[in-house]
Amino acid sequence: MTDVTSALDYWPAPPPWGWTADDLDRLPPEGPNGEPDFFKHVELIDGALVFMSPQKRFHERVLFGLRVALNAQAPDSVTAMMQMDVKLGHRMRPCPDVLVVDTAAAADDDRTYYTPDEVHLVVEVVSPESEERDRKTKQARYAEAGIAHLWRVENNDGKPVVYTYELDPATRAYALTGIHHGRLTVPVPFPVDVDLDGLPR
Repeated sequence: MTDVTSALDYWPAPPPWGWTADDLDRLPPEGPNGEPDFFKHVELIDGALVFMSPQKRFHERVLFGLRVALNAQAPDSVTAMMQMDVKLGHRMRPCPDVLVVDTAAAADDDRTYYTPDEVHLVVEVVSPESEERDRKTKQARYAEAGIAHLWRVENNDGKPVVYTYELDPATRAYALTGIHHGRLTVPVPFPVDVDLDGLPR
């Protein structure tokens, strides 16, 4: 097991052996200089720690609204949740904004991450600082891991626009299945009908 405390001796550079997905469970509550909650909102992208910027109200509203809508319509076998990690590999542990996982996995309150085989849908709400990660890097990594469905949400003058993708098993890449303004109606990963403009404010 890597000693995460010694890894912080190299801060802000990564340790010579690099960060791993399991390191996120061993990060201290305080930062290298005693900053409180320093590692509270961090994900691992291709071996690099990525700190998430403060959440804007649009982001929070869409996350909450989609989670509520998904759980209201989901079959008993799956559960929607917000901002839980998915361990995609040794050096890849992103934190989707919303995800739908097996209910059996969601029932374990001690979990800090899920594995791709437990995840049916990931949703990323794009922020200005996360555009490249959400539109390119994460999308490619989720597809490589075999997660069947991805939704990307963009802010269009304060209204959410949802781009839906489904995994092509032959190419292990996502194919765009729709661009949804105002209302999101899809048959997979289960039948969903959401009034996007009516999400809670």
